Amino acid sequence: MSRAGIFETIVGVVVLAVAALFLFYAYRASGQDSERGAYRLDAVFGRVDGVSVGSEVRIAGVKVGSVSANSLDPQTYEARVQLAVSSGVAIPEDSIAKVVSDGLLGGAHVSIEPGASDVMLKSGEQITLTQGSVDLLGLAVQAFTSNAGGEKPPANDPLGDL
Repeated sequence: MSRAGIFETIVGVVVLAVAALFLFYAYRASGQDSERGAYRLDAVFGRVDGVSVGSEVRIAGVKVGSVSANSLDPQTYEARVQLAVSSGVAIPEDSIAKVVSDGLLGGAHVSIEPGASDVMLKSGEQITLTQGSVDLLGLAVQAFTSNAGGEKPPANDPLGDL
C-alpha cells in the first residue's frame, strides 16, 4: 500500500470516529436515553408555547426529565403533556408544574415546584396544579394599544392633570 493509500485510510477512520461521536452526542442531547429509567407523569396546561417533545423538565433549575409527548384535548382545548421523570426523583402530589421561558428568544421548559405532601405521585398519575405559558408579545401589544387612542384619563385619576 502506498503512502497516499495509508493517509486516505487514516482520514477515513478519523471521519467515521467523529461521525460516531456526533451521533452519540445528538442521542444524549435529545433526551431519549433518559427516558429508560423514568416514570411517566401527565399534566394539563392552558398554553404550552415553546414546549415540545424533548423539552426539559426541571426542578430548581436541574434537569430531572423531559417531555415525552404532547397533544390537544379535543373537548377542552387544553394541552396534555406527558413528562418522563427520572426514577430517582419523587414528586409530591401537591407540586406545581409551570411552563417557563428559557429567555426572550429561546424555547421553554416545564418547571416543577415540589409541594410539601408526604404522598408522592406514581407513574401515570397527573400533576393537577399547573400554570401555562404567558404570551409576552400579546401582553406588550395590549399594553401599548390600550393607551394608543389618546384618551384622556378619568377625572378621579391623580395623574390626569399632568
